[in-house]
Amino acid sequence: MRRIAEKILCGSLILLTSGCYSIGSYKLGKDQDQYAGSMIEASKRQTLSNLVRLRYADTPGFLDTTQLISGYQLQRNAFLGVASDTFPIRPNGGLAAQLQESPTFTFQPVTGDAYAHSLLRPLPPASLLPLAMGGLPIDVLLRLSVQSINLMSNNRPFSRNSGDLDATVDSHSIDFFSLAHDLRLLQAAGLLNIQLQQDPDKSGKDSENNRVFLSISSTTDPNLSLIVDKTKKQLNFSSKYERMEVVYGLGEPHPGQIRMLTRSMLSILGQIAYQIQIPDDEVSSGNTRKSIDIPGNITQKPLIDVHASHKEPDNAFVSILYDHYYYWIDRGDFESKLAFTITQMLLELSKTTLNPGAVVTIPVNK
Repeated sequence: MRRIAEKILCGSLILLTSGCYSIGSYKLGKDQDQYAGSMIEASKRQTLSNLVRLRYADTPGFLDTTQLISGYQLQRNAFLGVASDTFPIRPNGGLAAQLQESPTFTFQPVTGDAYAHSLLRPLPPASLLPLAMGGLPIDVLLRLSVQSINLMSNNRPFSRNSGDLDATVDSHSIDFFSLAHDLRLLQAAGLLNIQLQQDPDKSGKDSENNRVFLSISSTTDPNLSLIVDKTKKQLNFSSKYERMEVVYGLGEPHPGQIRMLTRSMLSILGQIAYQIQIPDDEVSSGNTRKSIDIPGNITQKPLIDVHASHKEPDNAFVSILYDHYYYWIDRGDFESKLAFTITQMLLELSKTTLNPGAVVTIPVNK
């Protein structure tokens, strides 16, 4: 009996001590996947929440997760004794283990200079166009982030004012959307080329301001050849230049240049927000205004189709609850999901590395 008890206790001790060494690698992979997924979902909900808030003329809020620390503590106890006051002599023992998890999250509100730099500063063309090099659809990218190209305006009747820089440009021009569509066709055919160039400054070091160039390759396909010629004409391509430099600005471009007036991140979010369809009772109560109908064809369907109902959605890509209504994007709506994901990327692209302001650290005890 004594030998059996000793064997059981020794076997338990071996399992306890050997198992503790694998907990780090096991929790690392598991926690990395779970925390990454949670942060992505939280970011999606924050973006949709801000879109809906803007639709209701409510104040948007941005909170970045800057640090995540997950600590573990494993305590093990084992004892083995012999009861000498009994006969026959019987061994006794015990095992105990305790695992403590203490994650700590650090959040940074986006305020002050960081707010102005990230949300109010127009996105530079040299930061936008390389996203198309990575395979993102250039038509969706341009419709989201660009206000005008040369004299072709991206329709925005929602926030248009008489004193705007492009107030003299036709707001209902279909040339912009036709150009974006043709650029997408050329991109899919591999005929659209975007190059980044970093020129050294006077000291010989690389300058922080990159230059971006656009070129269109020729093709023997008769259908694509017509699109190439049409696109070059719209962008004022000249035979003197193999490529055109894309610069920030508005109006008639200089020879060899394409002027692109880009939007700020707050403007991008506002344009999306104004297209969200709101329930009729929310409009009649004065909580917000009715969406403005856009004449035309391609501009009628919003880039991101957000649904609203009192019932929680069953198949949502992302959903939030605001003012007793659920707002969500359907998981089966690929076009809306794509545009929303590109918006998420633009938000990350606009973030600054300026010194943080207030930092909120929240320890979580389990």
